[in-house]
Amino acid sequence: MDNLVKFIAASGAASRRQSEELIRKGKVTVNGALMLNPAYRVSPDDAVCLEGKKLSAAEKLWYILLHKPAGFVCSSADKHAEKLAVGLLKEIPARLVSAGRLDKDSEGAIIFSNDGNFINILSHPRYGVLKRYIVHTAGNISENELRRMERGIADQGEILKAEAVRQLGEKRYEFILNEGKKREIRRLTAICGAPTVRLIRVQIGGVILGDLPSGKYRELSPEEVAGLRGDR
Repeated sequence: MDNLVKFIAASGAASRRQSEELIRKGKVTVNGALMLNPAYRVSPDDAVCLEGKKLSAAEKLWYILLHKPAGFVCSSADKHAEKLAVGLLKEIPARLVSAGRLDKDSEGAIIFSNDGNFINILSHPRYGVLKRYIVHTAGNISENELRRMERGIADQGEILKAEAVRQLGEKRYEFILNEGKKREIRRLTAICGAPTVRLIRVQIGGVILGDLPSGKYRELSPEEVAGLRGDR
């Protein structure tokens, strides 16, 4: 038997962290009764509902790499967004959740799945799944500022930090991030006097975007999935 958080995640309705939050907000019932205990052990006979909709374990687990174009929003909860990234996956017969986010103006690799435990591994910084970005800026950034980004810069009560950053060419840089706070690279480059003009995520863990066209997607191979899981 799984606990309630794992059950909701396995249904594909949300990641594990999102599932715990939904439970705490009173969005989940078990056998018609409000359930606020994330550790509740779900039995095969239990009827688990999220906002009135009955959940069940996903029949097939999907692992999808999407090349998100600029202008698309990752959050399916944004009711005001005209273009949702998940809408590009409408041919997949499952409710998919993104592993982390790419902001609306950014492009590149983002992974979707209906495997909540897998989403949790990719989303939580403690698992150390690194992401690689190619960033074009409005100006060049000094070597001192690049090293400052690696040490960490305080901004709005947070420490923004790149695991590594190096210049690739004129106004062009490679960033490696672990956690990926909201608009972290854009905030870092702006603080260092060279606002981001274009941002493309080209790699997540061992999964490389490669020549996948913008707006298109592919399934991850079993080897890619296993590599991202890290045998966890």
